Amino acid sequence: MATVWHTDVDVAPQALADLLGRTRARILTALAQPAGTTDLAHQLGLSPGTVSQHLGVLHRAGLLTRARHRHVVLYMRSPLGHRLSN
Repeated sequence: MATVWHTDVDVAPQALADLLGRTRARILTALAQPAGTTDLAHQLGLSPGTVSQHLGVLHRAGLLTRARHRHVVLYMRSPLGHRLSN
């Protein structure tokens, strides 16, 4: 019964999914907070390799920025990625 009212917050809006593809839209939406490849993979139930490929595409498109924090590369939405995902 508790799950009757549960909504899946990581489901991307349909228009964003139509534009980017469902997986890339989910990744962009999940990056409300900076995260690394492994964390995103676990959160979204994808392989790290798949997430890495999609992150590369989103980064080249200018929708993400990245910064190294110790031994992890953190990805975050760029201003353009933020506007697109809202």
